Amino acid sequence: MPAAPRHFHFGLFIAFLALALDQLTKYLVLNNPRLEVGERIAVTPFLDLVLAMNKGISYGLFPQHSDAGRWLLVMVNIAAIGLFAFWLMRANSRLLAAAIGLLISGAAGNAIDRALYGAVVDFVLLHWGNWRWYVFNIADVAIVAGVIGLLYDAFTARATK
Repeated sequence: MPAAPRHFHFGLFIAFLALALDQLTKYLVLNNPRLEVGERIAVTPFLDLVLAMNKGISYGLFPQHSDAGRWLLVMVNIAAIGLFAFWLMRANSRLLAAAIGLLISGAAGNAIDRALYGAVVDFVLLHWGNWRWYVFNIADVAIVAGVIGLLYDAFTARATK
């Protein structure tokens, strides 16, 4: 079997695994009777569960309050998934395939949310003292991890040439 298809299947496996984890955690949060939008459940001294329905892009930027805006963001997510899948077919390492798979899962998870709920389901809040991070979800973690993987792959690929 040529290298690229083997890495492609590995990347898809990572994408499906991360997407399943993302959707499972969102299901559990949405079906928790103690967690309504805006409510907080302290988990640790630095982590709370806070249900937030994000109608925008990252950090709630460019919120879309119309159906047209909502579906436009879904289409942008689908286009990103297609581009990432095209890139995944050309992945020449497992690391690159895993990173792209994480990007695919993040885009897919947020697209599913927008299609089903009209907004992205965010629920993790990190904080320390007066400092607060933005509320995020597993899809966001997958996207950040995917970008870190891409950067690592790019820098290590240059170092080996």
